[in-house]
Amino acid sequence: MLWDLKSGDRMIIDKSILGALSDLTKANRRLRQAMGLRNSPDDLSQRMLNALESGTVMPIHRHHTLLEIVVILRGKIEWVFYYDKGGETERAVLGANGEPGMINVERDRRHSLNCIGSAVLFESKNGA
Repeated sequence: MLWDLKSGDRMIIDKSILGALSDLTKANRRLRQAMGLRNSPDDLSQRMLNALESGTVMPIHRHHTLLEIVVILRGKIEWVFYYDKGGETERAVLGANGEPGMINVERDRRHSLNCIGSAVLFESKNGA
C-alpha cells in the first residue's frame, strides 16, 4: 500500500508516488494497478490513480450512470470509442510527446484504451 488514508496521511501525488505505483503495476499479472483516492468510505465520488503497462487488456465497457474524466499524468495511451453494436467510432492519443491530456467520457458511451509503454492516469467518476 502506498499510503493508508485512515491514518490521515496527506494525499500529495508526486513522482515518488507515481514511481511506486508503476513498480506495483509491473509486478501485477494484469499489468495494471489502481490506487483509490477517496477520503473515506462515506465519500460517494470515485477518484483513483490507475497505472498501466503495455499489454494490459482493458475490455470494451461503458458506465450506464457515471460520467468519467481521465487525465494522463505520465506516459501515453490511445483511447478508443465504439458504437453500441460494435465498430470503432473514434480514437484519441493522450500524452503524446509528454504533453498532458484529458478526456471526458459521457455516460453510456462504450470505450476502451491501449497503453503505449507505461502510463499513470487520474480517473474521476461521479459515483461510488
